[in-house]
Amino acid sequence: MKCLLCKADSMVASTNTYFAQLPNGYVIIENVPCLKCTQCGEVVYSTSVMERIDEILKAAQAVASKIFIMNYTEAA
Repeated sequence: MKCLLCKADSMVASTNTYFAQLPNGYVIIENVPCLKCTQCGEVVYSTSVMERIDEILKAAQAVASKIFIMNYTEAA
């Protein structure tokens, strides 16, 4: 797959940390599977991963904590 940002042919399977700001705090999801460009660092998530992230964020909104950190592999 070509990188959407720099157009290089250097996307490799990797993991990334996903940050989100919610109305009641912040969510950090570690070890999220992605494709990452080895040239510029651009990160692309698959549709199924983004759907799971949306589910995790909805569940995290119910928690009263200001900062919520979780591991993707444990939450998925």
